[in-house]
Amino acid sequence: MPCPHKFRDQLDLAQLDYEPETLIVGTFNPAWPAENTARWFYGRTHDAQGHRSNNFWEVLPQVYDEGSLIDSVPVEWKAFCRRHRIAITDLIAGIADADEENPEHVNWLSGYSDQQLAAHFNKHEFVDIGAILQRYPTIQHIYLTRGAWGFWRQRWAPVLAVALREGKYARTLLTPSDWARIQHRLYNRQNPGQTIAKLPDFILMRWKQVWHF
Repeated sequence: MPCPHKFRDQLDLAQLDYEPETLIVGTFNPAWPAENTARWFYGRTHDAQGHRSNNFWEVLPQVYDEGSLIDSVPVEWKAFCRRHRIAITDLIAGIADADEENPEHVNWLSGYSDQQLAAHFNKHEFVDIGAILQRYPTIQHIYLTRGAWGFWRQRWAPVLAVALREGKYARTLLTPSDWARIQHRLYNRQNPGQTIAKLPDFILMRWKQVWHF
């Protein structure tokens, strides 16, 4: 069967009870395999062994000078977003050519890799970000939580076009996932006199460089 987004019913922001000013856009959170323990967007904070796998809820609150929410629960994440008028969605709503009975497909999706999503599947169902921006004209700041190149650049380009036309602020952010370690190590090698010990602190520095305030 196709693989829908785990939080598909929330991608269009119809459940919001406030007017968002900032939209954070991710990629995809698969409803299967069953080992996906995410409780909300970016909620797969640790892997099965208990190691941190995503720093989103560590970093985003610190952008607003608040404490980490990495060990919190969805009700607290949602309260934070409401307090700061933030909405969260993803680019992909589902993958129609994914087959839960195909071990390769399960393996590709269980790695939560954007590269695998782009390389191995052809029938992606995309979220209409443009419609979201029309529905919520209060959104003035838009962030994609990954670099925009190749497959992802094609999906991000229409969002940038809308932002340019309507005078909105749109930027890409360094991924909050462990893939950011590559750039973290490179930064430390290139800046031996001002290294940053912890990955979340490096991500926070990079986010603050492009955030809208």
